[in-house]
Amino acid sequence: MSSSAIAAEIRDFVVTQYLSGEDTSDLTDDYDLIESGVIDSLGLVRLISHISQSHEVPLDDIEFGPDNFRSINAIVALITSHTEPLAA
Repeated sequence: MSSSAIAAEIRDFVVTQYLSGEDTSDLTDDYDLIESGVIDSLGLVRLISHISQSHEVPLDDIEFGPDNFRSINAIVALITSHTEPLAA
């Protein structure tokens, strides 16, 4: 899955789970999801579960620091770092 496809899927998840019915015009790929309050601690648990299930990233491999979940770009980087095939 391409980075742009992952970003679109994560954006859709964030909008559906946390911003349903809200104006999402400010939701850029670098929008701070934690600082803005879009994702709180419980929301972070749901997001991590979603990443693990939807993108087949083992929970043991996910670095739980807030910087990995601060924006859609950060989440995409986390996912791609665990899903891109290693060069031969």
